[in-house]
Amino acid sequence: MSDDDKALRLRLAERLAAGGHLRTAPWRTAVETVARHEFLNGGFFERADSPGTTAWRPVMPDDPRWLQRCYDDESLVTQIAGTIAPRDIRGEIMRAPTSSRTLPSLVVRMLEDLQVQDGHRVQEIGTGYSTGLLCARLGDDLVTSKEVDQDVSASASVALAACGYFPELVVGDGLTGHPASAPYDRTIATCSVLDLPYAWVEQTKPGGLILATLCGWMHASELARLTVGKEGTARGRFLDGQVSFMLARPHLPPDLGILPDLDAADEQPTDTGADVLDDWTARFVAQLAAPRAQRLTLERDGRTEHILLDVNAGAWAALAQDDHGTWTARQSGPQRLWDDVTEHITRWRRDGAPALDRFEITVTPERQAVAWSKV
Repeated sequence: MSDDDKALRLRLAERLAAGGHLRTAPWRTAVETVARHEFLNGGFFERADSPGTTAWRPVMPDDPRWLQRCYDDESLVTQIAGTIAPRDIRGEIMRAPTSSRTLPSLVVRMLEDLQVQDGHRVQEIGTGYSTGLLCARLGDDLVTSKEVDQDVSASASVALAACGYFPELVVGDGLTGHPASAPYDRTIATCSVLDLPYAWVEQTKPGGLILATLCGWMHASELARLTVGKEGTARGRFLDGQVSFMLARPHLPPDLGILPDLDAADEQPTDTGADVLDDWTARFVAQLAAPRAQRLTLERDGRTEHILLDVNAGAWAALAQDDHGTWTARQSGPQRLWDDVTEHITRWRRDGAPALDRFEITVTPERQAVAWSKV
């Protein structure tokens, strides 16, 4: 490792400590030790200033900005559309990111929140820079990391070896965990999930912790920390902070396909307008009512329509606002999506609109339940 790299690692640790993300000496030592740029040796994508659809262009190691950017506190996209790496592109690409190196402040905040102790065995879902930090903190013999993408896992393996770490790396669906090396004292996921897999509960020791981000298809998410009980149930709270990760690939929403006939329902006034979904916490509450609904906007007949669509259930709601500010809703399908959302939002507001750190989550073999405490 070069002197330039060492100085950047020390500077990154100082910034993260000053920001309150890096709170304990063992994790600071890990940040000062692990070379983040090794996990970005294949380059990364940066957002291009292009009109219309978001475009991405590669930044490779021969770019003079590359090393400094590797130690900035930002997420760096490393894969587009499931297979496309920075080396594959000359120019720009307009496709959706599918893998990234998470901003260091979030990585270390989560590792601190995981509350590991010396000797703990950790299962990690998603392999990368965080894996290196876990190895530096605990020793690579206590780290098992599972990654769904074989190319991402292979790249991370090379980076980890360059840093001197050889943890157990597994390729496969992280939602099933890795029972062969269970039980674990801690389980941590660096992807979002719609429902916390019960396999993670089964593979974590009683009294152990699970740290994961819960999300819905309206894209409000939050980090939760659960304690596994002796009876096989995990309970915990959300930690607040609007933490966001890419969804686990098996939990990605389906293609919208052909939209339904949005005029095939009567229009009714509603006291709850679609603008409520602009608030992160309110949108999270809405997702509890309609967790498989996707949100989109359309311009039709000179007005903006806000659409909720549950493709699998065949249910939809379309909302619009007239010139006087009155909201109306049209709904169709087996579930009255907007009625359900309105009921949840109304009850949440009646209870004082509690913040997400007052929400509790329980996971059992049969179901996942989320409830909030009154303010």
